[in-house]
This record gives sequence, structure tokens and C-alpha cells, in this order.
Amino acid sequence: MEDKNGIEIIAEERRRQIEEEGFHPTEDVILYRDDELAKAASVYAAPESVPFNVWPWNKSWLKLSPQNRIKDLAKAGALIAAQIDVLLKLNK
Repeated sequence: MEDKNGIEIIAEERRRQIEEEGFHPTEDVILYRDDELAKAASVYAAPESVPFNVWPWNKSWLKLSPQNRIKDLAKAGALIAAQIDVLLKLNK
């Protein structure tokens, strides 16, 4: 990970979310129209001291990595990218 920059790490995480977790952009538009992706991103981006009451889904889906802040920020960035994709598709 050390040879990659932030954008590359976020893009890699977004690819992982799509390929391994099965969160496809076309389904995101159908399922997540109320800023759920942005809310989830805010939880991953927030410092540990911030309450996580905005998490939009079942708590079992929250996979924080307390020992790896970069991993959590990459998840946040990838979720933001997914939210942007949803909004772009909805505004067309």
C-alpha cells in the first residue's frame, strides 16, 4: 500500500467493494437513494470518538479497522465515490 497514493487506494477499495462484496453501481442507484452511502462513509471517516448513530444499515455490516486508519478512510472514499455515481445517474 505504501507505493500507492490516496486516489489509487480508494479506487482499489471501490473495485473490491464491487468485485468481492457485490455492491454494483446499477444496484446502488436502486437501493441507496437517501444518502445511505454518504452516511456510511461518514462513519468510516470519523475519528473513533464520534458516535456512529448515522450508520444506515445493520451494525454487522460495519467493518471498522481500528488498527488501520488508512483502510477505513479508503472505505469512506470509496463509499463517497459510490454516492456520487448514484447522484449522477439519478440526475440524468
